[in-house]
Amino acid sequence: MNAVKSIVKQQLPRWAGYQLKKIILGVRSIIYRGNAFYCPICQHGYSKFFDGGFDLPVIEQMQIIGAGRRKHIICPGCASNDRDRLVFMALKSPDLQLLPAGKILHIAPEPALVGFLQKKQQSDGNTYVMGVKYHEGFYYDNSVQLIDLTSLKFNDNTFDLLICNHVLEHIDDDEQAMREIFRVLKWEGKAILQVPWTPLLEKTYENEAIIKPEDRETHFGQFDHVRLYGKDYADKLRKVGFKVEKLTVNALIPKDKAREKLALNSKEVIFVATKPSTPHGNPSNS
Repeated sequence: MNAVKSIVKQQLPRWAGYQLKKIILGVRSIIYRGNAFYCPICQHGYSKFFDGGFDLPVIEQMQIIGAGRRKHIICPGCASNDRDRLVFMALKSPDLQLLPAGKILHIAPEPALVGFLQKKQQSDGNTYVMGVKYHEGFYYDNSVQLIDLTSLKFNDNTFDLLICNHVLEHIDDDEQAMREIFRVLKWEGKAILQVPWTPLLEKTYENEAIIKPEDRETHFGQFDHVRLYGKDYADKLRKVGFKVEKLTVNALIPKDKAREKLALNSKEVIFVATKPSTPHGNPSNS
């Protein structure tokens, strides 16, 4: 099956592959309609969610949150996974007050969230900007611009909200990326900055000598990750000037039967970083 997918990606133009993917999702959304699971993004019930994620020993050994092979996480209709649905629930939370937002920057935008955010921003007359480091396969269409998170091409104090979901673990200089996120946010602007992390490490684990994909899988839990964040992740964000609020799934969505149908990871934590109107320190000298 993977070989067939690879051939299709090589032969089809990206725009055609993107449209084909939408058709496949549309068909699946009909075939798997039911009541066992519910996706709040596409707002449909399904008889099943598909399994997904990587199955590597280090993920279980280090109890990495937000990673690993998980059962019943992928929506048949919009292909959202548990992490996407968690971000969606955070965006909809009246307590966090992330929306409405005048200008949003969405880094490596999850297709399942794009439709919701595009419609929301357009209906409110607001701005929605998407950026990714490179285009790959049929994941993004041509409306997603190429950007470098360590050197953003936007002015200071531009965005009200920035979404960066499981991206920083891929970036060699994550502190510079955090500084850039801080810079382009408006004062009192907020960012959702999810990463895979482990409660077993007090300090983030990095080793620049680990460069082979198979070694990164062994040490970090994925072939293209360059670190494994520990309990100091929030402190790393504070170092560049952010205020950080951590919300558990239990706090965000009270446990009930409806939450079970969303198929979320109860161990997840939402990291919401705010650029304070009165800086508590000079980020450039942190």
